[in-house]
Amino acid sequence: MKVSYFPGCTLKTKAKDLEEYALKSAKALGVEMEEIENWQCCGGAFTTSSDEIATKLSSVRALNSARQKGQSLVSVCSACHNVLKQTNHAIKSNLEFSQKTNNYLKSENIEYNGETEVLHFLELLRDKVGYDEIKAKVVNPLKDLKVCCYYGCLLLRPSKVMQMDDAENPSILEDLVRALGAEPKYFGFRNECCGGYTIMDQKGDAKGKSKLILDSAKKAGVDVIVTACPLCLYNLKKNQDGVKVVYFTELLAEALGVKE
Repeated sequence: MKVSYFPGCTLKTKAKDLEEYALKSAKALGVEMEEIENWQCCGGAFTTSSDEIATKLSSVRALNSARQKGQSLVSVCSACHNVLKQTNHAIKSNLEFSQKTNNYLKSENIEYNGETEVLHFLELLRDKVGYDEIKAKVVNPLKDLKVCCYYGCLLLRPSKVMQMDDAENPSILEDLVRALGAEPKYFGFRNECCGGYTIMDQKGDAKGKSKLILDSAKKAGVDVIVTACPLCLYNLKKNQDGVKVVYFTELLAEALGVKE
């Protein structure tokens, strides 16, 4: 199976190991991740301003690149995935946005109308590979590991657009953890914001939000918190106290025996 892959900025800089875990795990599961040529930053956040087009053009170029190959477009970072998915939805559902975008890209001979399937790596694992196949490929079952799955904001919301899972009661991370042999534990703050986007100018608020999440996980009696957002990972690690915080691709690579 081949898919187009949008890495994004963070996984090429401060989170290179998270990308390495994902690519090695995909290969072990029979998936070839073909990195898009000449990709650019997704924009970092999706703005709902209807007359703001320029920052979305890089996402449209990536979506079109995958379309030209007849492949799904996969991202490992939930922030990149959020921007790609919302841009794709806007192209399909907002005629004015679509027309303005295609007018911008006409000089590049690009006309894109939302044809590409946009997947987060977690969806690729669940919907294309399958948890049974993953379970069969596990060589190092994560037995006796008690895990809290932390979703954050961007992976599931806005729910009508993302459509990955139930935004209020998701299970995609917990189901993956079970397939790897670990024991997922539910905790009250798994869908709450970590304060990541406020950390530059409201450090106290960001720290307080992260502390609520970490304290809730500690009360659940877990060994580790697993997340699918590099920004959440950074923010929780910065404030962690007694509970280890890891990215889901690291647990996957460990269970599949490809983590060095």
